[in-house]
Amino acid sequence: MTMKLTNPWKTVNQQVVYDNDWIRVREDNVIRPDGKPGIYGIVQYKNKAIGILPIDEDGNVYLVGQYRYPLEQYSWEIPEGGCPEGEEPLEAARRELLEETGLTAANWQLLGTAHLSNSVSNEEAFFYLATGLKQGIAQPDGTEELEHKRVHFTEALQMVAKGGITDALSVLAINSYAVQFGRWQKA
Repeated sequence: MTMKLTNPWKTVNQQVVYDNDWIRVREDNVIRPDGKPGIYGIVQYKNKAIGILPIDEDGNVYLVGQYRYPLEQYSWEIPEGGCPEGEEPLEAARRELLEETGLTAANWQLLGTAHLSNSVSNEEAFFYLATGLKQGIAQPDGTEELEHKRVHFTEALQMVAKGGITDALSVLAINSYAVQFGRWQKA
């Protein structure tokens, strides 16, 4: 089977239908791959998504809990935030870890990158492992009312497996660490 790697969609025109500090929503009139006219709605994120998996020397993971307004539910997840244009993802990760947990890390490793919802958005994510942790004072944004929990990595992995952690970036980071470092065998 030969894979076609070229764009089968033809853009007729584009119109911004919504714009705020975090997202822009665009509606495109298109010719679909089957040749028929159609529309495509795209959410364009103005920040890159950043996630940090902080693990201490005892194998504990630091989680952040907060109420997620769009879902209307509470969520346990790794520390996360946005990386605005012009900021390097690693610097954003350092900033977000300090803001949300008060932690700084001596060691950083990129665990992976991902597109979080590529059928309707351009959101790009970077997720890091942070080790060599030192506790300071958290400095959350005014939009954040955060709780903190420290659990062993095997418990965090079980939380993912049982639906206790559903945030996509958290699931990706925890599972990536498990696979890359063989930690899934000990869960």
